[in-house]
Amino acid sequence: MKLGKKNDIEQLAVSTVRSLAIDMIGKAKSGHPGMALGSAPMLTTLFLKHLEIDPKHPDWMGRDRFVLSAGHASSLLYALLHVSGYGLTIEDLKQFRQLDSLTPGHPEFGHTKGVDATTGPLGQGIAQAVGMAIASKHLSALYPDGDKLFSHRVYCLCGDGCLEEGISQEAISLAGHLKLNNLILMYDANNVTLDGKLDLSSSENAKYRFISANWDVLEVKDGNDIKAIDKALETAKASIYKPTLIIVHTIIGYGSKLQGTNKVHGNPLSEEDALNAKKVYGFDYPPFTVPSEISTLFKEEVIDKGAKRYLKYEETLKWYSKVHPEQFNVIEKTIHNDVSSFLPTKIDIVKKDSVSTRVASGEALNWLVNILPNMFGGSADVAHSVMTSLKDKSTFSSDCLEGVNMNYGIREFAMAAINNGILLHGGLRSYGGCFLVFADYLKPAIRIASLSKLPAIYLFSHDSIAVGEDGPTHQPIEQLAMLRSIPNVDVYRPADEMETYASWLLALRSNDHPSALILSRQNLEKLDESNYENVTHGGYVASLEKGPLAFTIIATGSEVNLALDAKKKLEEEKIYTRVVSIPCLELFDRQDEKYREDVLALPYEKRISCEMLSTFGWAKYAKYQMGIDCFGASAPAKDVIKKFDFTSDRLVHLIKKALKKN
Repeated sequence: MKLGKKNDIEQLAVSTVRSLAIDMIGKAKSGHPGMALGSAPMLTTLFLKHLEIDPKHPDWMGRDRFVLSAGHASSLLYALLHVSGYGLTIEDLKQFRQLDSLTPGHPEFGHTKGVDATTGPLGQGIAQAVGMAIASKHLSALYPDGDKLFSHRVYCLCGDGCLEEGISQEAISLAGHLKLNNLILMYDANNVTLDGKLDLSSSENAKYRFISANWDVLEVKDGNDIKAIDKALETAKASIYKPTLIIVHTIIGYGSKLQGTNKVHGNPLSEEDALNAKKVYGFDYPPFTVPSEISTLFKEEVIDKGAKRYLKYEETLKWYSKVHPEQFNVIEKTIHNDVSSFLPTKIDIVKKDSVSTRVASGEALNWLVNILPNMFGGSADVAHSVMTSLKDKSTFSSDCLEGVNMNYGIREFAMAAINNGILLHGGLRSYGGCFLVFADYLKPAIRIASLSKLPAIYLFSHDSIAVGEDGPTHQPIEQLAMLRSIPNVDVYRPADEMETYASWLLALRSNDHPSALILSRQNLEKLDESNYENVTHGGYVASLEKGPLAFTIIATGSEVNLALDAKKKLEEEKIYTRVVSIPCLELFDRQDEKYREDVLALPYEKRISCEMLSTFGWAKYAKYQMGIDCFGASAPAKDVIKKFDFTSDRLVHLIKKALKKN
């Protein structure tokens, strides 16, 4: 190919990126070439001409963020990270989708430099991008002259599949409502899904869908038209009041003999077809080759310009540190979500004898907001029920970007994924709340938070059949076991006010895993042995036996009170038990064996768990369980509890029955 004109070398850059994607997928014999080939002009233009990044400093605070929501097109992203100087080598590209490689099947945050978000489950990337845009806006307003530090943009690439997922509409709707003009969503509209043509499952007008959600919409008729893509991006960057969607009409698997069909969506090209595609591109080089002209182009346009941007930003930071030293110190400490230096080492404000843990959580939150400089969060339209509101604080909106209370509306899934984006951006400690039964709506985003090692905080109230009249649709049974089953998540079910405050502190001390607080609607009595130190161990002796120990009762949350009542009744019959409160099983499991044995005291056969939810998982700790393994009922709480006989008398009966067996 004879080069010389600017558009020629840009076309060669696109061809190089496409060819690398073909080679990666071909060598792996696995991958999704369709979107990678169709979107290559779009992303190549973005990286070369618009994305404000510095590959040598991939975590630079002032950089633009890019989220590949359609994570199956990861080969395209890896190819661009390679030519852009992020440290991915040709050998890394050759290890695409192989064990322990830096190029896994879908992008993973914290694993590969230049990957700003873990994506794959379609639609979540859009919501994460919305979270990043919110974080940028809020931080700009939170600090004086914050716009000089946080005025970057967030770009996201999605496909037809992302927009079919329900979470996309939740996130799109909120982004438009908040007028996030720093968000640009690029839509690869190839009208093909894995099963066939898009019209098999969708006939909506995407343009009008976004316009109705208060977005600006631009359209590029030809996905290979670099000039038109460039112009659309420039226009989007100039938006003042709205986020922007750029619809780019592409051909899936462009260059392949199977282009335009679902057959090229998720299957590697044959060796013959790979050669054919490269011939269409005019790319006559061996596999895994980056022409010297392209290396030079990316060095000049991305690496060198990125270094200049970074140095300029560093100068701004130096200026900021002199003009606003106190705020600069806070930003430096919190930009990577670590707030441990601000947290107290003890809790000396807990005084109430009887309070629900949801109320205690709200009090703790309002105590902490005066200690931490960067709290930000809300709920899915249940702030007054889950107690997530920060008192005397304003609400985040397009007219009040400094607001710290977030109204997510009835968008539980998006709330969790947006929180992931906020934490991925860095600088804020965010939280989100809803009823425990709706944790199912959040679960996929909680999983991504855990996989991404994000310190997300979830507040789940109405934690048992004690919800009462709302009935089985709102009474959680299996949700707590589900949350505990997710790796790298600490689940707290506090039994009183002190345990609740302690759970909050421990959740905020985390910097590499999510935490969920499971909160009661009913009042719980204060425990004599409840203190911060005990909660840090995950479990502790809430009440010692008063004679020869016969049985150990393990309980959490509201059931600790019930266990203590049963203990008293058994003592009247000279049967002595120990009550163990385990607010966090995960923390308890991390203690050494001696500590766990000292707390539980008796062998497995002489233990019973007591929790007013599913017994699933409790067999690990005790031979006997008292729980609920069916759905609830609609009635006042006391009547529902009576129906299921979840009483101290029943616990007494079960223990006596077990003792007879033994």
